[in-house]
Amino acid sequence: MSERLDIVVVTGLAGSGKSVTIRALEDRGFFCIDNLPVRLIPQFVELCEDSGEGIARIALGVDLRASQFLKSWPDVLTSLRRDGHHVEVLFIDASDDVLLRRFSETRRPHPLAGNISVQEAIARERKALEEMRALADKVIDTSQLNVHELKREIDEQFSQTADTRRMNLFLTSFGYKYGNPPDADIIMDVRFLPNPFFVHELRDKKGIDPDVEEFVLRREETNGFLERLYALLEFALPYYVQEGKSSLTVALGCTGGRHRSVVLVEEMKRRLASKPFRIHVKHRDMDK
Repeated sequence: MSERLDIVVVTGLAGSGKSVTIRALEDRGFFCIDNLPVRLIPQFVELCEDSGEGIARIALGVDLRASQFLKSWPDVLTSLRRDGHHVEVLFIDASDDVLLRRFSETRRPHPLAGNISVQEAIARERKALEEMRALADKVIDTSQLNVHELKREIDEQFSQTADTRRMNLFLTSFGYKYGNPPDADIIMDVRFLPNPFFVHELRDKKGIDPDVEEFVLRREETNGFLERLYALLEFALPYYVQEGKSSLTVALGCTGGRHRSVVLVEEMKRRLASKPFRIHVKHRDMDK
């Protein structure tokens, strides 16, 4: 009898970290194949189902060189899910500046470069992958991640099997002065709250410090915001799960990402702790 498989499809921009991601999944027990032609995916899945070798988790790496993938993937995805498999699309991304630097440092040619510059090749690839990115269940931006941090993020997200996995809820604090998190699904601006930066004794502290936390949370407007945000998530998250969303990133931003957004992310983590989600907290800019 065929067994339902746990399938992760890894795609994204060249130089963003797809190979590191595939290796990290392999370390988590996935049977990994890179650059498998899209027309062979259904046959490969069928072979894994009937192999009798206990293959339950597979990861497929695909990039723009598999051009037919972009045209055929929506139908393949629908077919795999209709057959009962748990399929997640993981899109690995990075900013253009970071990708340019990585290609310069490694001196590797961009797979689409040919007779055009690396910068033009990146732009062309990004445009071609727009629809694929939109179909992704999770986008990981590696612009500010090193190899070890990317492996750790993959390890956290895929440490469970499909049968036991709960939706991953990523709560991220950030500073608007450093740009929006490109992987965020929901972004909330908390710059309307009083800023501890302008309190001399709090300026050099962080949002995880009890004094800063007390300053932010004692405000009526803070608690009003937290109550409404909690109500929104309590209402919406079950529907994201119902639609097959495997992870969701909620980002809260203040000016520098050091005080207010950190406090609110930590408080939301506490308020959501009893909910059936795997909660991950990241303070992107707290130490800048």
